[in-house]
Amino acid sequence: MTDRQFIRREDLTDFVRAAFGSSRRLIDVDRLTGGTKKGVYRLTLDDGATSVLYAWNDDENYWPATSGSPADPFADASGADLLVAAHARLTAAGVRVPEMLMFDGSRTHYPADLALLEDVRGGTLQSLIERSPEAAEAPLRHLGEALVAMQRHQSPHIGKVAHVESGLAPQDRRPEQVALDAALRHLGIVAGRVELLGRAAGRIEERVRELADAVHPRDVYGLIHGELGADHVMLDDDGAPVMIDIEGVMFFDVEWEHAFTRMRLGPEYARLQIDLDLDPARLEFYDLAQSLSLVEGPLRIADGDFPDREWMLWLAGVHTEKVLRLTS
Repeated sequence: MTDRQFIRREDLTDFVRAAFGSSRRLIDVDRLTGGTKKGVYRLTLDDGATSVLYAWNDDENYWPATSGSPADPFADASGADLLVAAHARLTAAGVRVPEMLMFDGSRTHYPADLALLEDVRGGTLQSLIERSPEAAEAPLRHLGEALVAMQRHQSPHIGKVAHVESGLAPQDRRPEQVALDAALRHLGIVAGRVELLGRAAGRIEERVRELADAVHPRDVYGLIHGELGADHVMLDDDGAPVMIDIEGVMFFDVEWEHAFTRMRLGPEYARLQIDLDLDPARLEFYDLAQSLSLVEGPLRIADGDFPDREWMLWLAGVHTEKVLRLTS
C-alpha cells in the first residue's frame, strides 16, 4: 500500500465531541513518528490541553499481512483489544501506563479503532539517558521495580493477555519451544536473503538447537512487555517511567523480556537493579533467537513502503553480525 490516508483534523470532529463535549474544539492534529502498526497522533484542544490518539486500521499498519494464530505468543501484536487488556493487566500489577481516557471500537466516528490516552510529555527514557545519564538513575531504578512487579504477576498459561483472558490462546508448547520454532523459521527465511547467514545456516541451526536443549521446563510465567527498550518508556511530569506500546504484553518467560531489555539498554541495564533469579540458559538462548527475529522482521518491513527503510536495513545488518558472532 502506498496511497495511505492518515487522520486529518476535520476527521475527528464527532470523536472529539464524544470525548470532550461540545464546548471544546480541536485545534491541531500532529501525527507522531515511529509507529509501524498503528497511527499515533497528538491532539491539541482550544484550551491548550493535549492528549494522544492511537488509531488501528490498514492505512496505519506498515507490516505485511500475516496469518498468525492468536495461540502464537509471537503473532502480530497489533490491535485495540490487545491494548485494552494489557492496559488493565499492567495497571493491576501496579505498573504506570498512560491513563486511558476513551476507547472507541465502533468505527462510527472514523474508520479505525481509536483509543484516547493521557499525553505523557516528559520525553523518552532513551532521550534522558543520552542527555543526562545521572538524571536517568532514578527512572531506571523505578523501571526495574516495575519489571519485578510484572514478574510476580503470573499465569500458568502463555500468550498475549487478551488472548489468555478470552481463552483464544490454548497452547501445547512451552516458551522455549515457541522460541525455537520461531528462531528456526526466521533462520530459514533470512538464510535465503542474507548470503552470510545462508553460508552459515547449518552452524547457526546447530547452535540454536543446542541452546534450546539446555533450557529446563517451568510451569508458571510472568507478565512481560515483549519489546521493552528505553524508547518504549516515557517520563511523566514527576520523572516517573510510563510504559507505552503495550499491545504485545503477554505471559511468557521473563528472561525473554530481560534478554531484549539488556540488549537495548546495554550498560544502563545494570542500573535497573533487577532483583530476580533469572535463568542464564534462557537468557543465552533468547538472546540469539531475538537477533534472528531482528534480521527477519526489519527485512520484511523494508520490502514495503515504510518511510525509514534504510534504518530497518541497518538494524538487520547489525543483528546479522551479532548472529554470526554468537554462533562462531
